[in-house]
Amino acid sequence: MLAGNTFYDPANFISIATATGTGSSNTITFSGIPSTYKHLQIRFRVKDTENLGVRNTNILGLYFNGSTTAGTYGKHRIYGDGTSALADGSSTSQMSFSQTIICSLPDEDQIFTVGIIDIVDYASTTKNKTAKMIIGTDANFASTQYKIQLASGVWVNTDAVTSITLNISGGGNFTNTSSVALYGIKGA
Repeated sequence: MLAGNTFYDPANFISIATATGTGSSNTITFSGIPSTYKHLQIRFRVKDTENLGVRNTNILGLYFNGSTTAGTYGKHRIYGDGTSALADGSSTSQMSFSQTIICSLPDEDQIFTVGIIDIVDYASTTKNKTAKMIIGTDANFASTQYKIQLASGVWVNTDAVTSITLNISGGGNFTNTSSVALYGIKGA
């Protein structure tokens, strides 16, 4: 590691909970999150059940403490669609920290959206909550569908995060092969 930087220590990542989709619900929620860690990390491998007869994408949303109040979430992202690098963002006008990437692939049972979300200082009661995400899928069926995204988001609220919900909007539910894991990160 470079001098002065903290090195990666797998022992600092503690499994808090895992969840699997049911095929009949568009949400996965972790509740009762302890405040004993410095940061949180979510790792996911998800797919939705929607079958429109064509390939399609839906939106993966992330929200904290059940809050879907418009005007409390904002985001920025850069993403690639196979031919171009693009960027966009929103002020704090959103109802969740959301990204368009969940794929409905009726003839591609093995293609999942995968990603990692870091939630910084989640237990603080003096800071708004920030998250960063890397997310991607093999969506090369159409140049307008995103393959990879780097994103950041904010929840304009100083409450400690005690529950996290991931949801699919736009149609479909999490398949029973979808899995999500929540980790606590110790240390600085």
